[in-house]
Amino acid sequence: MDDSISVTQVDVAIVGAGPIGLCFANALSRHGVSSVLIDRQSRSAMVEPASDGREIALTRAAQQILDKLGVWSRVEPAERARMRAAKVFDGQSLFAMEIAPGASRNEPLGCLVPNQVIRRAAYAALPAGSMDAGEILWRDEQQIKRFEANDAEVDITLAGGERLQASLLVAADSRFSTTRRAMGIPAHTYQHGQHMLVCRMHHEEPHDQTAWEWFGYGQTLALLPVDTHCSSLVLTLSPAEMEKQLSLSDEDFDADITRRFGGRLGAMRRVAAPHRYPLVSVYAERFVGHRQALIGDAAVGMHPVTAHGFNLGLQGLSRLADLIGEARARGQDIASPTLLARYQREQRLATAPLFAATLAIVGLYTDDRTPARWLRKAVLRAGEVAWPARRLIASHLTRSIG
Repeated sequence: MDDSISVTQVDVAIVGAGPIGLCFANALSRHGVSSVLIDRQSRSAMVEPASDGREIALTRAAQQILDKLGVWSRVEPAERARMRAAKVFDGQSLFAMEIAPGASRNEPLGCLVPNQVIRRAAYAALPAGSMDAGEILWRDEQQIKRFEANDAEVDITLAGGERLQASLLVAADSRFSTTRRAMGIPAHTYQHGQHMLVCRMHHEEPHDQTAWEWFGYGQTLALLPVDTHCSSLVLTLSPAEMEKQLSLSDEDFDADITRRFGGRLGAMRRVAAPHRYPLVSVYAERFVGHRQALIGDAAVGMHPVTAHGFNLGLQGLSRLADLIGEARARGQDIASPTLLARYQREQRLATAPLFAATLAIVGLYTDDRTPARWLRKAVLRAGEVAWPARRLIASHLTRSIG
């Protein structure tokens, strides 16, 4: 690399300024660790992000992490939808397994917040100026052209020609991460052969602050409570069926969704534009490399059926930031092999079982063969009878950190 070009020194270079990347820079700053955020978007697009239709189900632990970072206080109470419980249905059966906290009906199972609101709050919560040494630099509308890791640092060249040097390079640029590929880290990618549609629906009957997960034949449906008579719809179909769905008139779309839910919440009406996403799950073979690490969806891109992707991402960035902060306080290398190995080990233990279980659930509930149909009915019945299993799921959703 050309040594005549001036070089900007920083502790951590973060690729991807989505909510995970923003929260990671925030967490590092609170430990006195400087960072630079590199993103193809302009900062103006992050100040007021456009709606992408997605609602994020936040566990109590996730809310506590956001609170520590000053993000949660920037989410208006009106944007927080309380989720009292969840029900799991199989086809048109009237039977449903209910998952609730159990200890108190006033204790919510989780909280739903629009993704765009979290993005906006995460940007607004970034510390202004430097906090001790924890300055946050920006390189928006930029991307990495190349990088090289040596024993002391990672030497980075941006597409615009600027050079950066960092102790650690972190990829937070989605489950389709180009940075992960450039790091030479393979990932197990699962193409589920379906597309997901999300949009808000008004319905005549109230939902009692209860989320619905509905495994039908040839489709998966979910309703996430937003307001008394409003829910966020999640519909998964094959790409061909999704094309037909999106070609429907507004009136036919509303009637079709009402039919898909068996009219159980009365007539339903779309109140926001739909958004469509391909369903892909990703699990990286490694979460770290030489002075390199993956966080968020770049490490683990979850199927949305268990609604834990963002929560796991928050836990991971908090874990890595704390390890880096401890190393900095001791005057140690913030990207040592020992530190990165510990992060990888702890984050794998936190994510691998849930990722495997999610794939198993998706496999079972998207298999329309007769044996699979009988098996999932048996699983729902067993889960309803075996209250410890339901309590275990509920405690995972509502547990606190610390």
